[in-house]
This record gives sequence, C-alpha cells and structure tokens, in this order.
Amino acid sequence: MKETIVTIPINDLFAPKCGCPACRMEKMLEEQYVGFVTGDAMMEPNIRLETNKKGFCHRHFSQMALSGQKLPNALILETHLQEILDKYMPKKTNSKPDKKALAALGNALDSCYVCDRIEKDMFHLISTVFVEWVKGGDFRKLYREQPFICLKHYKFIMEAATAKGGIPSKYLAEFHDDTAKLTKNYLLSLKDDISDVISMYDYRSRGREWGKSVDSVERSIEFLTGEKPAATD
Repeated sequence: MKETIVTIPINDLFAPKCGCPACRMEKMLEEQYVGFVTGDAMMEPNIRLETNKKGFCHRHFSQMALSGQKLPNALILETHLQEILDKYMPKKTNSKPDKKALAALGNALDSCYVCDRIEKDMFHLISTVFVEWVKGGDFRKLYREQPFICLKHYKFIMEAATAKGGIPSKYLAEFHDDTAKLTKNYLLSLKDDISDVISMYDYRSRGREWGKSVDSVERSIEFLTGEKPAATD
C-alpha cells in the first residue's frame, strides 16, 4: 500500500499483528489527547471553552492527573469549576430545585472532551481503513492477518461500515466476512481456553501444563471490553 500522511498511522497500527488493531488506534488517540489538553492546548481559548463546558470522565481526569502536569490541570480545573458554579448551582439561598439545571448538569457529568475527540477521530481513521481495504492488495491482506478484533470494536467497525460513507454495498458482505472471522475465530479459541481452565481444576488434570490457557481469563476480559483487567497484587 502506498503510504501517505493519512495512511501512515493506519499501517503503523496494523503492522504489529498483535492484539486488536482498533484498540491500538483508540489507545494512540487517547494518549495524544491527554497529552494535548495538559500541554499547549491549555492556553488556547477555543479549547478551554470546550473543556470548561464538557469536562472529562473519571478515566481521562485520572490520566491527566497522572501526567505530572499539576499547573495545567489546576488551570483547566479552575475555569471548569467556575463554569459549573455559574451554570448549575443556585444563585440564591432558599430557592426551589431547578429541574432544567439539574438535567443539564446530568448531561455535563456524562460528557468528556477527550472521549468526544477520540470518537470523532476513530470514525476518521476507520474511514481510511475502509478506503484502503476496498483498494485490495497489501492492506487487505494485512487486515485479514490480524490476530483478532475485540467485540467492542467489531460492533464499532461494522456499524461504521454500514453507515453513510462506510463500505460500498458491493464490498460489504466480503468486508463483514473478513471482520467477523477475526472476531469469531478468536472467540472460539477463547472459549476453548476457558473450558481448559475449568478442566484444570479437575483432579484428573493434576500435573498437566496450563499451556496457552494460563492467561485466558485476562484475555477474555480484554476481548469482551476492549480493556485489560486491572492488575492485582
């Protein structure tokens, strides 16, 4: 596949053939945007207006805090907290609850600047995947050679593929077949490995090696959710 500014990240994301390429795509965007909002973006008025309005989910607030950039986080929080005071808190004492303000606050609590930017860019990048897959050749082969596509991103990819601007109808069945195989084959493999884990607790399996089933619980959680399970002590 000829590389361009648009296709280079797609090549990079699919080339490792390790795990779900869409998960890598999402992780790349997440890291970029967390770094962006705690970097130069904090001084851009238009970005600050958006972050003041939308705020961040717990996941991305936590990642921002862990970045070690205390001053940018404090500046972002100062104006975001002021926005909440101005828009959602009562202006006077002994006032009745404002149902509209409470509903608006609920919407604000469910919003996240980073999540919104990731979602928008995921659609942009997956559209590039569709274009390159339709061309055939090296990229279609690379797509088919992926270890798997997790369940979350199987749903995302196929919803985008069937939406306006997705995969042309004459290619849709073949693309779905390619994508579904990546998900279903791995799902079948996981099911076998999980069954093997259960059998290991049978006394008749005493002394048998765990083999590739040893981490199948963790891999199943990652496949089902798109997230690795939290590490335990």
